[in-house]
Amino acid sequence: MTRPITDPPPLRLADFDYALPPELIAQAPPSERTASRLLHVDGARLEDLRFVDLPGLVSPGDLVVFNDTRVLNARILGTKATGGRIEGLVERLEGQDRAWAQLRASHMPKPGAVLTFAAGAQATVEARADRLFLLRFALDVPLADWLAEHGAVPLPPYIVRQAEAVDRVRYQTVYARAPGAVAAPTAGLHFDAATMAALEARGAELAYVTLHVGAGTFQPVDVDDLSRHRMHAERYAVPEATAAAVAATGARGGRVLAVGTTTLRALESAATAAGRVAAGQRETALFVTPGYRFRVVDRLLTNFHLPRSTLLMLVSAFAGMAPIRAAYAHAIAARYRFFSYGDAMLLERAPPADGAPGAQ
Repeated sequence: MTRPITDPPPLRLADFDYALPPELIAQAPPSERTASRLLHVDGARLEDLRFVDLPGLVSPGDLVVFNDTRVLNARILGTKATGGRIEGLVERLEGQDRAWAQLRASHMPKPGAVLTFAAGAQATVEARADRLFLLRFALDVPLADWLAEHGAVPLPPYIVRQAEAVDRVRYQTVYARAPGAVAAPTAGLHFDAATMAALEARGAELAYVTLHVGAGTFQPVDVDDLSRHRMHAERYAVPEATAAAVAATGARGGRVLAVGTTTLRALESAATAAGRVAAGQRETALFVTPGYRFRVVDRLLTNFHLPRSTLLMLVSAFAGMAPIRAAYAHAIAARYRFFSYGDAMLLERAPPADGAPGAQ
């Protein structure tokens, strides 16, 4: 008897949950950038390695793509005209003197209110859009420069300590160039100049995109039916040289390795149905869940992600739900370090399932 083909059940938030011992959440960076462990996930095969082994896993003709965004010192403290304290987290720069920011205060300021921050810098609230406030700063220097001097590193909420001097260096990739992120593209934190040189010595090509990571990367998914979740938009740019490098890699039979989920989202957002990457500057709200057909990226280097997060959904789409579940269970048993300052995984892309839908 032939059974009818039925659609798979809808994805639910509980499909991406797991229990993590709190002591496995890395609270500080390792002694050296490359001192992390590396779990290689290739379908059902798991291999425990060190991050320094990564260059030996690439081949001549491969392309390694990095996100060169630079993290802003986006956390700022100030006062309202009433004297009440206020805390701001800059989400997105708008030119030289304006920014969208999240604010925390006993009573939220209204449009027209004037806030005072470090060194007497004043900002006027111009507008509000949901949880974000548009602030115009009165400064003698560009806002990005002022933040570099007076702002604090916006460590993720699961790092339960105040930012320290070391974080200004270690919560930034060595190749960070374009200011605009409020969270680090953490897969890139493992790299130093020697590792990047070793990749090139193996015959791999290096290329860059820019995606400014927003605070929404930590926004919890609050709907059980994942088809109802909407991602926050993030700005990204793909240079002509990177688009050309992706095309050349495919032509010579090489593989594209994305360093981090942000790099993957930029490349896949810029891809046509035929898999060609279009250069340019755009915004993306791409939400990748199991069933997505990847057009560009063959391999993904990433850290371990929070339970019930969109990033855990993305890696499950990339490597397969069962392999990711097995990899996370193995990592917990083997005492890997988790999240931003934690260890890394190298994921091989799972073959697409027949009839898989596209991205949401």
